[in-house]
Amino acid sequence: MTGLSRRRALQLAAAGAAVTAGVTGCGALAGETTGEVLTTRAPRPEPFRVPLPLPRRLTPTRGPNGTDRLEVEQREADVEILPGLRTRIWGYDGTFPGPAFVARADRRTDLVVRNTLPVPTSTHLHGGVTPPGSDGHPTDLVLPEGDSAADWGPRGSHSGHASHHGGTDGWTFHEGERTYEYPLRQRAATLWYHDHRMDFSAPQVWRGLAGFFLLSDAEEEALPLPREERDVPLMLTDRSFEEDGSFRYPSLDPSLTGEPGVRDAYHSGVLGDIQLVNGAPWPVLEVTATRYRLRLLNASNARRYRLALERDGARAARFTQIGSDAGLLEKPLTHETLTLAPGERFDVVVDFSRFPAGSAVDLVNELGGDTDGMGRVMRFRVARRAKDDSRVPAVLSAPERIARRQSVASRRFDFRLTNEDGGHALWTVNGRPFSLDGTWARPRLDTVELWALSSDFHHPVHLHMAHFKVVSRSGRAPAATDAGWKDTVDVRPYETVEVLVRFAGHRGRYMVHCHNLEHEDMAMMANFDVV
Repeated sequence: MTGLSRRRALQLAAAGAAVTAGVTGCGALAGETTGEVLTTRAPRPEPFRVPLPLPRRLTPTRGPNGTDRLEVEQREADVEILPGLRTRIWGYDGTFPGPAFVARADRRTDLVVRNTLPVPTSTHLHGGVTPPGSDGHPTDLVLPEGDSAADWGPRGSHSGHASHHGGTDGWTFHEGERTYEYPLRQRAATLWYHDHRMDFSAPQVWRGLAGFFLLSDAEEEALPLPREERDVPLMLTDRSFEEDGSFRYPSLDPSLTGEPGVRDAYHSGVLGDIQLVNGAPWPVLEVTATRYRLRLLNASNARRYRLALERDGARAARFTQIGSDAGLLEKPLTHETLTLAPGERFDVVVDFSRFPAGSAVDLVNELGGDTDGMGRVMRFRVARRAKDDSRVPAVLSAPERIARRQSVASRRFDFRLTNEDGGHALWTVNGRPFSLDGTWARPRLDTVELWALSSDFHHPVHLHMAHFKVVSRSGRAPAATDAGWKDTVDVRPYETVEVLVRFAGHRGRYMVHCHNLEHEDMAMMANFDVV
């Protein structure tokens, strides 16, 4: 699929106009989420009936060369997500989410990925400062075990079907398994990993290829924050299901071996109508009346969340933010709500000590609406009082500071639906669809640049390898929730977000792209070369 139909382009343009007017339009939910809802055909489960599952934490072993070593197998598995039904997932170690890898900053960690799925994969450590050869570029593929490059054609398609991204250089194939090398010379942070295969990231993540990567360091460990069972990772995703419990997704080729892309109605993004947290529908977590650290990750393909805490339908508690995408804040911040675009993370502390035993505190999504249950996310049930020696210090860390005067160059990256000759439209960056052979920028290593990110729809913009600070939104101050070092930023319709980007770590080719995964798969990516 080389682009959108002219009719669909006009529909999306109308949706953009609706977004700016603040009303619901085709391709938007209440002007706040770009995408179309895919209806579940299976019976819908009752909310707050299943316990919250916690991903298995996997710590490294020591490798023969003194580095830390993690191993994981990508494989199919049948699991129960909807009560009484089985869902075939593609998972790291056959789980959804995959295991939560636990690693330590400044210790090189090798991740060995073995692929026994029927399709190629590429694992990206989202937020990782990684060398280019281990970044999980979409064309750096691990082929299914037993297959060779000849089986998949010159562009990673079993049928030889061409990628709808131009260019022929840069494809790399690893037969059956490969080792990703992560130096992890960065601060403690809640990172995550997910599939990044060219043209097929969206459906492969939808089927389960994602998990947490939790990075610690001495600075974080010295803080009296909630620990162990009170340190809870929460992966928020939305999914849709067929009658038999299998995942429903509008791929043009459901085998994901030939023609890429989704059916025309879903080019703006695919929204599920079943809310999952850690792979469970509307789950419940039993908590004590103490503080909890919640690591919030929006791993949805296209859905945005505005999270709040409610009791009996009214606001009941605040979030104390302690960290952003790339690590701890300097000082904690308090928020009534948190808006998460796809790919963003927030580390927060919630104090349940104000609630009596037996209380039910709901995490809700104010952008979800009430008609299909997507306004609810999960429930915390306060079981009993307990001793709590945790606290949130007034000073958390000493992150590097950055200022406009340090910038050595200014660049603009415009994320927009662009009409091509012949009536097609593509999701583009600076008017250009992604090309493997092209480069959009050549920043220098160990410099700072000012990038202006603009958009026509909601576009969550993610930079590989480089971290940044948000300095303005359309000429005004950044939002309170923009604080800290980030790797993903929510760029809203017809808005310009300025970010100061620090290019520290490695030379080589990296990407900036929209983290609406359907947009990403349909060319909304750009290469930049750190020189």
